[in-house]
Amino acid sequence: MTDTLTQPTSATSPFLVAALYHFVSVPRFESLREPLQTLCEENGVKGTLLLAHEGINGTIGGPDAGVRTVLAFLRAQPEFAALEHKESRASKMPFLRMKVKLKKEIVTMGVENIDPNKVVGTYVAPQDWNALISDPDTIVIDTRNDYETAIGIFRGAVDPNTKTFREFPDWVRNNTGLHNKPKIAMYCTGGIRCEKATAFMKEQGFDEVYHLKGGILKYLEEIPQEESLWDGACFVFDERVSVEHGLKEGEHKLCHACRNPITAEEITSPHYEEGVSCSNCYHTRSEDDRLRYRQRQHQIALAKKRGQKHIGT
Repeated sequence: MTDTLTQPTSATSPFLVAALYHFVSVPRFESLREPLQTLCEENGVKGTLLLAHEGINGTIGGPDAGVRTVLAFLRAQPEFAALEHKESRASKMPFLRMKVKLKKEIVTMGVENIDPNKVVGTYVAPQDWNALISDPDTIVIDTRNDYETAIGIFRGAVDPNTKTFREFPDWVRNNTGLHNKPKIAMYCTGGIRCEKATAFMKEQGFDEVYHLKGGILKYLEEIPQEESLWDGACFVFDERVSVEHGLKEGEHKLCHACRNPITAEEITSPHYEEGVSCSNCYHTRSEDDRLRYRQRQHQIALAKKRGQKHIGT
């Protein structure tokens, strides 16, 4: 369902990052967790993989050989033989640990009986996306959450301002104006949320529902910046924080108190304290919270002096 992107190894970006998902029935998903966890650890691969009855979802990173070994193992499983993935690169290991988790859903929307293998929107290639979202008969919807849309969005897109994907179905039900135009175009980071979002929209009676194949990542990789209708950066769920056109690493940092992306300008805010607070969360945290975060940050600094990584946060 996603497209495989292959980029040349760069001396300054030695780590390969693979984003993947695949909707398929996997009754034995629980039995895959332990061997997959072990294989990743043995090959220096870190990240997060989610396994559920409905398939697999996640992002992993590490040395090229290690990541490709894990991908080969997955494709050797009958359920994942058709698995596709997207590649990008990172200058540093983008994950702190490896986690293989068992879940009820590989992307949580919280609506029963939504199956992208049965009903889904129409895929639109990045090369055709600009024309679709520029059509006055199209409503463009960003299915991501508010902390993601805050740093980048397609021009003219509707931002639902959701905190979690679970809020999206109610947002749709409460916005009758979505029926005012015949076409609905939806997008997300890598494509997986739109699989369920478009299936839900079809279930709600929308006929012409489209989604960006491969998500924002595919668009940024394929569409030249001078032709792009994307403004800003794309939030990614790893230590890179964001990527830009050409999947170049962005300049955002992460507030480790609230996990929101922050800009260089926000770092100059009087409310910013590394690991403790930023302008996004300062007024929503108590002094006790900040004291606890300072103690954690102190432990991180001590671990760094010892040449170790502090990953207990």
